[in-house]
Amino acid sequence: MTRLDVGSIRNIAVIAHSGAGKTSLSEAILFNAGAIDRMGSIEAGTTVTDWEPEEIARKISVSSAIAFCDWNDTRINLIDTPGFINFIEDARGCLRVSDGAIVIVSAISGVKAETEKIWKYACEFEVPRIVFVNKMDKESADFYQALSELEKSFDSEAVPLQLPIGSGEGFKGVVDLVKMKAFIYADGKAQETEIPADMQQSASEYNKKLVEKIAEAEDALLEKYLEGGELTPDEVIKGIKEASLTRRFIPVACGSATMNIGIRNLMDAAVMCLPSPDEMSRIAPVRGTNPKDGKEHTRKPDQAEPLTAYVFKTVADPFAGKLSIFRVYSGVFKADSNVLNANTGTKERIGQVFYLEGKKHVPVQSLGPGEIAAIVKLKDTNVGDTLCEEHHPLTLPKVKFADPIISYAIAPKGKGDEEKVSTGLHRILEEDPTLKFSRDDESREMILSGMGQVHLEIALEKLKRKFGVEVVMKTPKIAYRETIKAHAKAQGRYKKQSGGKGQYGDCWIEIDPLPRGKGYEFADKIVGGVIPRQYIPAVEKGIVDTMHEGVIAGYPMVDVKVSLYDGSYHSVDSSEMAFKIAGSMALKKAVQDARPVLLEPVMKIEVVTPDEALGAVIGDLNSRRGKVQGVEPQAGGNQKIMALVPMSEMLTYANQLHSITSGRGLYSMEFSHYEEVPAHISQKIIAERQKQKEEEHEK
Repeated sequence: MTRLDVGSIRNIAVIAHSGAGKTSLSEAILFNAGAIDRMGSIEAGTTVTDWEPEEIARKISVSSAIAFCDWNDTRINLIDTPGFINFIEDARGCLRVSDGAIVIVSAISGVKAETEKIWKYACEFEVPRIVFVNKMDKESADFYQALSELEKSFDSEAVPLQLPIGSGEGFKGVVDLVKMKAFIYADGKAQETEIPADMQQSASEYNKKLVEKIAEAEDALLEKYLEGGELTPDEVIKGIKEASLTRRFIPVACGSATMNIGIRNLMDAAVMCLPSPDEMSRIAPVRGTNPKDGKEHTRKPDQAEPLTAYVFKTVADPFAGKLSIFRVYSGVFKADSNVLNANTGTKERIGQVFYLEGKKHVPVQSLGPGEIAAIVKLKDTNVGDTLCEEHHPLTLPKVKFADPIISYAIAPKGKGDEEKVSTGLHRILEEDPTLKFSRDDESREMILSGMGQVHLEIALEKLKRKFGVEVVMKTPKIAYRETIKAHAKAQGRYKKQSGGKGQYGDCWIEIDPLPRGKGYEFADKIVGGVIPRQYIPAVEKGIVDTMHEGVIAGYPMVDVKVSLYDGSYHSVDSSEMAFKIAGSMALKKAVQDARPVLLEPVMKIEVVTPDEALGAVIGDLNSRRGKVQGVEPQAGGNQKIMALVPMSEMLTYANQLHSITSGRGLYSMEFSHYEEVPAHISQKIIAERQKQKEEEHEK
């Protein structure tokens, strides 16, 4: 048996847009619970959950971090998630294993686009939420404006559990609308007192609203309330929890994380509103698939059930090895044991198991349902894998992360470091499923793709710090293509005589354009043996090789039909090599007369922007040669723009969209089709490629 009872656990993700105060709130919660002796600060780089050097340097969370504390006989497992748009998918992966979430909304800036995106992730996993209106100590803080924005953005009623006492420099505490008491804070400690006289009326009104919302949910309570009876404190608390679990309204608390005001009240409210793993399992039962027979099974959060644990995060460490962070859903997870990875079918040896407190490891011998911990040095286990008993295999659904939206070519600074770059990046990819690394067959460049420029820069900073290899980033080459627009004929005749056996190959071809996307066709129209059968494949080989290398700018040629219809040969001097060269010569000549053009990849993009920035975003897309396909209204005063834009115009789009929309715009893109490059742009591209070739030749 494990020490923790499943009913006394709360797995809580702290989610919000970047800068709302997630890390500061996590720090304050740990301090109030006695898990740490003093509150660290982001400015000083001393917080528990922002411990990576890249986070300390940039003063933003770039990766989720786990910590735990005990509060009023409840174990709180905190997951501090990133809110910066480049790293927001990490929050999605963490919500997969959370039973509840504290959503922070700034009392100054209100709801931002990132908040809306993470809110949707919480809806995806049916995670109950409580909102914390933070930064009440700042100038121009407005709790009631934040409430209004919440309801407008999330189309749900926001019901305060607390009201702020003062704001800005005058913020000193909160009124608890359940207990109908005031809590005045000094040096982080709260003193319970009567509600200030100037707030008694508003507190009474909001208390009435809270009780009415609770009474509406149950006929017996509503009847009691309408007959003039008061609801008991237990009925109110039960009603708040029921509303939170069913998301009937949004419970709202308030305070200041950095000033440590209202945090204890928030912790009480979070434990009250958010479910334990067993309560959550009744809302969203844990279901998985047996990989052997494909049948679905349900796992209850019970120690008597077969072991089922889900790995939701990994951290690459060049010295300690890979750290796998997991949540137990059923059964007992023991140190020094063997488990089955149900996704790969391989057995994993479990050594030590740890609770995590940021970068600090606390050894533990066994874990029960609902607990979160980490293991070192699993060989074949990655994010999304399920660990279980060998005789009761089960795979839990994986999170589908968004595809990368930006790519850069990378090259090692040191000669011969390509292998070190590749090895190090593959280790970093294990801890970040939103990064992709590949080699471009065409340009032979190493390509790193991610969710934004900052995402890629930080990945490369980690590569240098963890694996000692530096790289330079450069804009990747666009995958242009060449094609033709007209019919043409040409002869390719190769004759070489230099004493002894010579070389002779002669062929006539005609070329025609094919519909876009058809690729390449070769037609053998030779009659009468003017070219012997054994040489025809060589002609085609010369043509195919030349198409791959390109004719006008060095890009692969597509959508061309080549017909070989005439030629001649020499009984002694002809060879496969001679006809291969002849085929290449013929194609190069024919292309020049067939109106050759460049094609460029065009991307299908979706941009979500606030209403007020719609015109500016569309104008910017038009300036990028974009073609807007449509605009659809979205919740929360946003608009979704669908457009087709050339890839070459989208390489720096992330930064521009951020600037136009003040960080509220989001976009995604995927390849759509190839389209002809306008003549004036095509000429520039061809001239640049010619210059590159000349420079390479000089080297």
